Amino acid sequence: MRFSEFAQHLENLEKISSRLTITDEVAALLTKLSASEIEGGVNLLLGRLTPAYQGLEFNLGWRMILRAVAQISGRDIEDILVEYKHKGDIGEVVGAINQSNFAQKNLTVGKVYERLLSIAGFGGAGSQDMKVVGLAALFAELSQTEAKFIGRMVMGHLRLGFSEKTILDSLSIIGKGDKSARKKLDEVYQILPDVGLLTKAVIVDGLDKAIASPKIMVGVPVMSALCQRLNMAGEIIEKMDNVAAERKYDGTRVQIHFVRKGFADGTKVRTFTRNLEETSLMFPELIKMSQWVSGEEMVLDSEAVGIDPVSGKIMPFQATITRKRKHGIEAALAAVPLRFFVFDILEKDGETLINEPYFKRREILKECIKQNDILVTDEYYQTDDPATLHKYHEQFLAEGFEGAVIKKWDGNYLPGRQGYNWVKIKEKEGSSGKLADTLDLVVMGYYRGRGKRSSFGLGAFLVGVVKGEEVLTIAKIGTGLSDDQFREIKKRLDVLTVKVKPKNYIVNKALEADVWVRPKLVVEIAADEITKSPTHSAGVALRFPRLVKFRDDKDMTGVTTVAEIGSMVK
Repeated sequence: MRFSEFAQHLENLEKISSRLTITDEVAALLTKLSASEIEGGVNLLLGRLTPAYQGLEFNLGWRMILRAVAQISGRDIEDILVEYKHKGDIGEVVGAINQSNFAQKNLTVGKVYERLLSIAGFGGAGSQDMKVVGLAALFAELSQTEAKFIGRMVMGHLRLGFSEKTILDSLSIIGKGDKSARKKLDEVYQILPDVGLLTKAVIVDGLDKAIASPKIMVGVPVMSALCQRLNMAGEIIEKMDNVAAERKYDGTRVQIHFVRKGFADGTKVRTFTRNLEETSLMFPELIKMSQWVSGEEMVLDSEAVGIDPVSGKIMPFQATITRKRKHGIEAALAAVPLRFFVFDILEKDGETLINEPYFKRREILKECIKQNDILVTDEYYQTDDPATLHKYHEQFLAEGFEGAVIKKWDGNYLPGRQGYNWVKIKEKEGSSGKLADTLDLVVMGYYRGRGKRSSFGLGAFLVGVVKGEEVLTIAKIGTGLSDDQFREIKKRLDVLTVKVKPKNYIVNKALEADVWVRPKLVVEIAADEITKSPTHSAGVALRFPRLVKFRDDKDMTGVTTVAEIGSMVK
């Protein structure tokens, strides 16, 4: 497929607002790609180079992209900078280069993808300059429309307003003519979250074969199972019957993939966050993992928690999260050593275990991990009695944990937030006056401050919940923040600002923000209650919302959903 045709589809998608029409347009595009182009084409359609878990990025800021524009256009970089600040969209700046500067070579999607991979792969001394030269050379071989979208891809902001969910809808349309296969496709994607591979399998092998009996691949992260919310022991036992109660640690989720013979690069351990981000280099503690486990390969689910090197006590989340860094790891290791509390096993020695019941997975897990101080199996307590479950929850709170995580005794491992096999309780049962749990919300935009807050550049910010591909407003937050928090959130949002409201934001005119931002920053918000609202697009609003903390460990997949809000209201 010619990249010019691919870019025209992107141009069409940018103008479409109907979700159904977007799905049909994506389906039409996918079926035009050759087998060798599908994986790369899907990634480009999502504005990236590789699946999220591989994490290959261009690492080119907007200034470097503008340098590439200057090289091809012959214009002064300062003039281009002024134009960019006015338009606020790198794609519009690239697309405005005079057509005579382009020597179109009618490149294919496969060739463009190869070139982009090559540019992103430059490393070492002088790599930034090499990337700029490579990008300018690619621009010169494209049309204005093609170059516009390449510029946005490199910037990491394609602005089409959809994600993998739309790709899965389109695959169901391709395979069945409707969305009847959507649920099964989602189940497969949760186990093997590489939508490019899945698309290729559907188009080349057929839908039925592509979704039959998915297997976990060591080295490819599984979507982490997430908890539903219930707050009364009686209700939990009524719904789940026989359960296991575990402590809820306030740490960072780590999925551990181990291969005794080593991966292709020679390493034996790879780790991933709940957002599918690889973090292997951040956890040197696990380098000795082969001494602590029995088995040739396995996938473990765990929570990493900082341990005070003096007292041996568990450290707060704010200390643990400092370990999520790419530099200064050895110093951070000394200051905040980690312990990995393992609570599940998803694969062992080639056997996918997620469909086995909880108690059997626990038996296998116990046999796998040897005695050590770094990788430990956490404790669990079986019960079918509401009073006993309540006692465990209160005990965990008294010990300084976040309460209890309750798991169905014979339940399988359900990736993502689905079903009621896992439930969390974080506050005291039946607590009144305040919402029993916090919400993880995405920042959509902000309002400029007045008076004292004018010095911060931000007086309040708008947050939302998700419903499918859409982001719906639920609160405008302008109180309960310290001066330092106002400054920090403004700094974090400065790099996410966009000129135009993202097309998947559903916002009442009365709540239009002064400045819109991309949906990247997730915040944990507490509130007193949820009330009906005619103004917020979620249909409800938070009463007295306040910032608890920034959730750097979460992305859009971890944002509270409209369905969850509905359950909390009930």
